[in-house]
Amino acid sequence: MSRWKKRPAGSTWGDFGPDDRLGRVNLITAEKVKQGAAEVKEGRSFCLSLPLEYPGGNLLNPRRFPPQLFAVVREGRPNMALPLSMYDPHVTDVSSDDAALLYLQYSTQWDSFAHIGSMFDADGDGTPERVFYNGWRGGSDIPDVPDRNIGEPRLERFPSPGTEALGIHNFARHGMQGRGVLVNLKDAVGDKRDWVGYDLLMRLIEAQKVAVEQGDMLCLYTGFGDVVMAMQKKPDLHRLENSCAVLDGRDTKLLNWITDSGLSCLIADNYAVEGLPARESDSGPVEGSHAMLPLHEHCLFKLGIPLGELWYLSDLAAWLKQHGRSRFMLTAPPLRLTGAVGSPASPIATV
Repeated sequence: MSRWKKRPAGSTWGDFGPDDRLGRVNLITAEKVKQGAAEVKEGRSFCLSLPLEYPGGNLLNPRRFPPQLFAVVREGRPNMALPLSMYDPHVTDVSSDDAALLYLQYSTQWDSFAHIGSMFDADGDGTPERVFYNGWRGGSDIPDVPDRNIGEPRLERFPSPGTEALGIHNFARHGMQGRGVLVNLKDAVGDKRDWVGYDLLMRLIEAQKVAVEQGDMLCLYTGFGDVVMAMQKKPDLHRLENSCAVLDGRDTKLLNWITDSGLSCLIADNYAVEGLPARESDSGPVEGSHAMLPLHEHCLFKLGIPLGELWYLSDLAAWLKQHGRSRFMLTAPPLRLTGAVGSPASPIATV
């Protein structure tokens, strides 16, 4: 039985089956993996992740904090460089073992479809419900967590039941490996904050001779990763909010192109991929019901396109530009953490 009677206009709900959890990730087929592998000419790999402790602090998002490392306790002692001979004089081993507290969307990351949904009348009865991609429901498929007053958010946490329906583990199980394609936005925009809509993106795609085909994972290089790295974990919020290109989520032509292009994933080296807060429309302030994150709504909620944020694309972009290329093999699995809404990623590009 379908979970919805009405789907959002222009969405892919139901296109991959009534219980689909992968969206356009379904387009990363065996053929796309072979196409990605065919781009490997030099056997050279590029790390596309920031260090997990970057950007540093919590200025980009006050609800997300850097990772904390802990030594695992072994019989009352911190198990770091611990000689095991203290338990048996004949044993020569020295052992280390640690643990980490991670905010899963702090640094280089994937967003799952459970990250952003919408108040939408999927039942067709005139009353909007909390709905996510393909009609999966907030409150059941993406469970509620009981509310209570808390103190310091870094120290007190709400245990999460996770979401089997749309958790990040679905991407991990499928395998996020195929052909990556890069568009260099920094070449046109430089380091200044600028809104990139359909017209500018198409000019750059044409000038850089980039072809985006069905199932490709599109990466947008803005230079934001360089800005973050240069701050050495001491971010300047004003500079971060005024640096580098961002996609214009209010540009209808851009959203339509994302739909028509057939791309499977949308990735950038900046925070959120789109500009925050979203700009006003060309005709003035946006009125009536609308998304605060229009590109997130379009990709995660309507189309089932995962978003990758805060990737480090600088070295890869420089190499591709030097060699007149735009395609590469991209391997970018998230953690197979059942039910998680997002995940750190350690993507690798191979050329």
